[in-house]
Amino acid sequence: MTHATSFQTIIISDLHLGASAAKADEVTSFLKRYSCKKLILNGDIIDAWQLKKYGSWKRKHTLFFKRVLKMIEKDKTKVICIRGNHDDFLDQVVPLRLGKHFQIRKDYILHSGDKRFYITHGDVFDSVTTHLKWLAYLGDIGYTFLLMLNKFYNRYREYRGLPYYSLSQRIKHSVKMAVNYMTDFEEKLTELARAKNCDGVICGHIHHPAIREINGIKYMNSGDWVETMSALVEDFDGNWSLLHYGQQQLEPNDKNAGPETKTGHEHFPEAGRMVAFTGIFR
Repeated sequence: MTHATSFQTIIISDLHLGASAAKADEVTSFLKRYSCKKLILNGDIIDAWQLKKYGSWKRKHTLFFKRVLKMIEKDKTKVICIRGNHDDFLDQVVPLRLGKHFQIRKDYILHSGDKRFYITHGDVFDSVTTHLKWLAYLGDIGYTFLLMLNKFYNRYREYRGLPYYSLSQRIKHSVKMAVNYMTDFEEKLTELARAKNCDGVICGHIHHPAIREINGIKYMNSGDWVETMSALVEDFDGNWSLLHYGQQQLEPNDKNAGPETKTGHEHFPEAGRMVAFTGIFR
């Protein structure tokens, strides 16, 4: 699987296009490198919260959607866009189907081999974004501030010849309340999948890529395109992996990655990028 360039399914989430930290060029390049039968955009593709305040829409953000349209035109890729909390303006149009190859939904059930996966952005169980949007906006400002600190701090590290270091990821993995939140989030979503008679759940929202099993239910998170630059991919045999763009990946000793996690690297001549497959799971 590590040499594949075509997949049955690619799932990406949390691009936050319109926000200054969005990796629009990278995700567009990623979709140029890989093709798929089905592309699922699992929420927070456009960051309307940031655009309302201090974000800006740039040409590179538009180019992402042009690439998606090219995939539909050239490869007949079916595109399913799931509403997220940062692109909640989609509430006004969901459900929406445009032709045979594009639809916008609140959630989706994916058939993978003989398995059923419930796909949701994940904010359905986030009481902050559901009921206390003002507090969610405040948290968004704090996260944006951390990303800004990341930018300047890593410029200094680059000058010193040191590797990239994520302050926001470190805080999320170190603060007890944040760790407890992620654990509760994962368990609640697996309970929802079980209630819907599904074998697993696929989400985004918390910007933490993972493939693991929780109480007999497969939990998969596609990560984000702000820091981790990761995607979930399904090959034509029904195997699932996390595919990372760039040199960031889950560390082998990440306790949240689960015992199934395997790490590998694949080098491509294009732009000198490195891709890592993590967490092969079926």
